[in-house]
Amino acid sequence: MDDEAFMRIALELAGAAGERGEVPVGAVVVDPATGQVLGEGANAPIGLHDPTAHAEIRAMRMAAEAMGNYRLTGLTLFVTLEPCAMCAGAISHARLGRVVWGADDPKGGGVVHGARVFDHPTCHWRPAFEGGVLAEEASRLLKGFFRARRAKGTSA
Repeated sequence: MDDEAFMRIALELAGAAGERGEVPVGAVVVDPATGQVLGEGANAPIGLHDPTAHAEIRAMRMAAEAMGNYRLTGLTLFVTLEPCAMCAGAISHARLGRVVWGADDPKGGGVVHGARVFDHPTCHWRPAFEGGVLAEEASRLLKGFFRARRAKGTSA
């Protein structure tokens, strides 16, 4: 499985979210056995008026629908930013096999930063995870978005 190729799909989704005024984060859920993308999502909490409409959640919902099961055992989630605590909890509940992200999130991350959800003693499922795949591109997209927001005097 080509991690960079799937991360590039997530980056395209992130860019589209940014163009809609959402924080530019994109995600895809992939079956590593076939390379098939089963779900994709981009941040949409503003447009959907839904605080849970993070890219990861939206991609997992689509994949669960495609699978006909809320358990996504063995699948891989690619996301452009380290998942937050909410998304890490959902990843654990879905039983994803692996999580791959681009940019680290020192302020809001929930895997290697912040809450470190998978390290918590009550976490019942711990997927394999890896950060840093196309991190520079993901970071550049986020920094550009927030730089433009600050220049306009708006917040996300």
